[in-house]
Amino acid sequence: MNKYLLHGKLTAKEGHAEELANILIEASQLVSTAKGCKLYVVSKDENEPNSVYVTEIWERKEDHDNSLKDEEIRALIMKAMPVIDGQPEKGQELKLLGGTEL
Repeated sequence: MNKYLLHGKLTAKEGHAEELANILIEASQLVSTAKGCKLYVVSKDENEPNSVYVTEIWERKEDHDNSLKDEEIRALIMKAMPVIDGQPEKGQELKLLGGTEL
């Protein structure tokens, strides 16, 4: 299976996790129609109140990279930057082995 899977954790500044999550959920709605997007899920670990996770599956890495060039996506990235604590960490690029509805 050659799909591209990216899993990342973003840490919000104290008190901004819900705002960050809402921005990422808005991003999920935008990329849902992007070429190659198969999954974009925003999640939270209740034990880490300032962390928000994003899991993405794309047909190809290039599809993901191209989505970041979209003006609306770039505007959301700029909107999220002030509420992120420090520099965003690079997400984990994982090898997708299989599963349902892929």
